[in-house]
Amino acid sequence: MNNNFNFQQLFEQLTDALASIVFFAFNINGTDVPLVLVWLILGALFFTVSLGFINIRGFTHAIKLIKGNKSTGAKGEISPFQALTTALSGTVGTGNIAGVALAISLGGPGATFWMIIAGLLGMSTKFVECTLAVKYRQINADGSVSGGPMFYIKAAFDKCNLPVIGSILAIAFSIFVIFGSAGFVHVNQGFVQVETVTGFNNAWLFGAIYAALVALVIIGGIKSIAKVTSKLVPLMCAIYLFAAFAVMYVHFSEIPAAFALIVSSAFTPEAGYGGFLGVLIQGFRRAAYSNEAGIGSSPIAHAAAQTKNPISQGFVGLLEPFIDTVVICTITALVIILTGAYQVDGLDGVQFTSSAFASIFSWFPWVLMIALLLFGFSTVVSWSYYGLTGWRYIFGTGKQSTTIYKVLFCLIVSIGAVPNIMAVFNFIDSMIFLMAVPNILALYMLLPEVRRDLALYWAKQKSKVIEQVAVTSDK
Repeated sequence: MNNNFNFQQLFEQLTDALASIVFFAFNINGTDVPLVLVWLILGALFFTVSLGFINIRGFTHAIKLIKGNKSTGAKGEISPFQALTTALSGTVGTGNIAGVALAISLGGPGATFWMIIAGLLGMSTKFVECTLAVKYRQINADGSVSGGPMFYIKAAFDKCNLPVIGSILAIAFSIFVIFGSAGFVHVNQGFVQVETVTGFNNAWLFGAIYAALVALVIIGGIKSIAKVTSKLVPLMCAIYLFAAFAVMYVHFSEIPAAFALIVSSAFTPEAGYGGFLGVLIQGFRRAAYSNEAGIGSSPIAHAAAQTKNPISQGFVGLLEPFIDTVVICTITALVIILTGAYQVDGLDGVQFTSSAFASIFSWFPWVLMIALLLFGFSTVVSWSYYGLTGWRYIFGTGKQSTTIYKVLFCLIVSIGAVPNIMAVFNFIDSMIFLMAVPNILALYMLLPEVRRDLALYWAKQKSKVIEQVAVTSDK
């Protein structure tokens, strides 16, 4: 009898089994279509149509609200802009660099088109999520805010006289977000790039330094996180986009042809990319993984925004998928297509992107290393707050409970660069996408409220315009 108990092997088997359940796919003409992806896409389509294409007609209003920055005297901990950058820091990450390259390598240039469509549809989902997060948030005695899907999930089922089911699903969501908040992937990918570029190979030391920097930020709570992300997000986007625009400038004359290839390949893909459905799925999959519309993570950050009207923060929230997917992911795709990097054999993931930039700048791997570190760090910091919110929903908002979570989180981050923890990635991904199940369900249930609130909001905006015109004409 073998008495040796191999925990790692058992854990890998369990996580593989969990991932196969969460990412269960049905096969259509040889293409695997993940059920969770269908759940997210159908939700985005439904919300877009039900709200009269709010993603399009509300876009300019969202820009105006961001310029206004915050409502005077409104409850909350951070400005609407800081809420947006905090949420963006949780979504803009390695998926915008490596994920896009993977989508194109598997689905061809046409995957970019469907990525853009998915991003546009995801804007409507974010609008509903962020509106409800503010509407059902709780202002604590110390002025801090507790909000997110767990609160509106509970409210949705309470309204249907199903409080027990609501409590179970809210707690389940909280558990999923706690485990999903672990920053293994971003720490590990950051270490891999550092090791590749610099030769530094001490994973334990890298993890310890990374965890110490994370601790310095998250110890101050959401206000501290927001201050860092409001500076870090624009900086990291500027660094990455500057290099991308430089590549596009070199290939400027080829840009129209690249867009033509993206559109034509979206409907008449090459046989090697699995046909029309395969290209569509790859585009939607990468967009969903990148902007997290429907997952329920970003609403936690938006719940802390200083705003008097939940609808206004919904407008701010809909900008996320646009920036993350329609802008950044599309620019990454253009760089890869313009340079032809996606046609190079033997490359994978981030290597496609690195090769594309290196074709113009031999020193770009250093820039990519910095970009990946900044993207990854900001994501880890933001998700620490998401996990903390789930933790506090279950264990209370006390100082001791909060401290325990932060210590545990930093300990987990410290081992994130160690290669032998790769087995937990499937587990974390499964937790993140399990969040979408109760979240989307609650969005469906509360959508009539959002529709009514939106109608009232537009009516008030219209009356303000009429008043301003009247005042101006009197003068």
